Parts: sequence; C-alpha cells; structure tokens
Amino acid sequence: MNADHETDVVVIGAGQAGLSAAYFLRRAGLPNDSGFVVLDHGKRAGGAWQYRWPSLKLDRVHGLHDLPGMALGTPDGDRPAADVVSEYFDRFERVYDLPVRRPVDVLAVRHHGDRLLVESAAESWAARAVINATGTWDRPFWPHYPGQETFTGRQLHTADYTGREEFRGKHVIVVGGGTSAVQLLTEIATVARGTTWVTRRPPVFHEGPFTPEDGRAAVAKVERAVRAGRPPASVVSVTGLTLTPEVARAREAGILDREPMFERITPHGVVWADGTEQRADVILWATGFRASIDHLAPLHLREPGGGIRMDGTRVVAEPRLHLVGYGPSASTIGATRAGRSAVHEIRQLLGLSG
Repeated sequence: MNADHETDVVVIGAGQAGLSAAYFLRRAGLPNDSGFVVLDHGKRAGGAWQYRWPSLKLDRVHGLHDLPGMALGTPDGDRPAADVVSEYFDRFERVYDLPVRRPVDVLAVRHHGDRLLVESAAESWAARAVINATGTWDRPFWPHYPGQETFTGRQLHTADYTGREEFRGKHVIVVGGGTSAVQLLTEIATVARGTTWVTRRPPVFHEGPFTPEDGRAAVAKVERAVRAGRPPASVVSVTGLTLTPEVARAREAGILDREPMFERITPHGVVWADGTEQRADVILWATGFRASIDHLAPLHLREPGGGIRMDGTRVVAEPRLHLVGYGPSASTIGATRAGRSAVHEIRQLLGLSG
C-alpha cells in the first residue's frame, strides 16, 4: 500500500520522552512534517500526566524533571500535577513549534520497503526512522488470582482512581508495592473504615538521599535486562521506596504495615494460605503497567523471554526503531537522555552532519 505521507522520522507519543526526542530533532534542523512529525493519541498535551488523579498535588510528585531547553519553574505546589504538567507540556510544544498531531491512535508499525509504515485508522506515514515513546499508561497490569471473578465488591486499578471520597467508610485492600500504592494508601486511609496493604515482596524503603550513584546503578541494572532481551524490571524493584516525611508518618501510624500476598479472593474479601481472611469492600490493584507497544507486533521484535533486545535506545532486530521511555529510560530524567541518544543515532542514519 502507498503511504499518505512521507517523512524522515515519526515520533509516537508526546509525553516526556516523545517531547524530548522532538526537541532534539528540532535542534538537528529537521523541518516540520517532511522532516518529522509527532503522533499523540491524547486529546490535549500532557502525556500520561493528564490522567493522574486530581488529588495528586504537584508537591507530592517525586522525580519530575525539566524538559530539555525549558525549565518548569516554581509553580504552585498545591495545584493538581495533571494541570501543571499539561500546561507545561503545552507551552513546550508551542515555544518550539513542534509538529504534534492529535488525537492520532497508532494501530500498527510494519516494514515498508526501505522505510517503516506507521498506520492509524485514518492515515499512514512512511518513515526512515521511528521513535516510539508510548509509555505504559494504556496498559494497566491486572494480575489474576483464584476467585477474582466472585468478588462482590468493587475492583479497580490505579489508572481508574479519581479520589479518596469514593472509599469513605469502606475497607480497602491495596495490592502493590510501588510508589503509587503508598501514595494512595496514605490518602485513602484518612477516610476509609480500614485499609490493608498487600505486596508480593517485603517493601524496601530507601532512607537518606537518593544519590546520583544510586540512580546510575538502578539504570544499569535495568539496562542489563533489556540488552539481554529480558522484560525490564519495575523502577521500584530496583530503587526501593523513598522514605519521605509523609511516608515515615504513615509507617508510624501503622498504615504501611504490609501483609504478604493472599492465596485467593472470596465474594467478600481475601484469604491467605493459613486460612486468615480479610473482608473488604474494595480491592485496589496498584500493580503497575506494562509497556504500551502492541502496535509494534507486526515487526516481530519479541525475544523468547518476552522482552525486546536493545542496544541503548535502538532495537537490535530493527535498527530504524528506537524505544524511549522504555526500560532504563522509563523515568522523566531518563527519558530526556534517551531522546538525545536516539536522535544522535538517527542523525547518523539519515546522514546528517554534526
């Protein structure tokens, strides 16, 4: 089939990683449309941040880093992070005149002669290189446990959370050992009748400052996994949980007294292997997300273990494809570095000087 458009580079996704890549493409001198285009499925700027729950205030966000070339500044920390970051991303797109097209849902990327074909329901783009920056928000992970379908209460994922008031007077089981689980527990506990925290592994709290050396060690561990073609580990499994003053207070209050993983779910709660039961009105699955890369399936990139073998940001099996915001770059600071690295290699692919 013939493509509707031809361009040098297609960037898929306009979150932190996608905008960082677009910034470096702009600095490389690529023009809009014929040089590069950014396809984003969001209805507005903001990436995954626009979907964060309204009660997540900016001053409770950990690890938000500036986009390249434009500082976030010092906005009101009491404002919702979703609003602040969306406004920041929108300003960034306008200042650098980035060719973001939205809403565009990319359905598939496939081989197309000497190019890659990026397809949406309405249009297609033939590109010499593709930077995939689709993140994870669209792929909430729901683990399965026996009896899950019999539970008569409510089950929801972090991605569905909108605020604590809907849990007032209820007993809530929060499943998951990540930062979001801890944030939601401390919030829900102020209105719930009771909370229970359940994790597969004992949580590890990181006391003291998180040093640059700690960050480099964490990135290196995840990078070793993707270089070997294994699925990347979660960030928290590598770094541990940050022991902020708020988290310390929650620990002292017993809110973060963790229980091991239950064995099965009943119509009215959960049961552990020793027969202990906890009745509950709600099970909140704070079990993380998986990389949103189903649209890359036509390229057949998966290794036998389920991962994608990487060399930096470049996919080994398809050198014209770069994944940013994936594996070791799945953080706001890592995304910026990955965007710069991907564009450096693409400049060489396109034969651009500098």
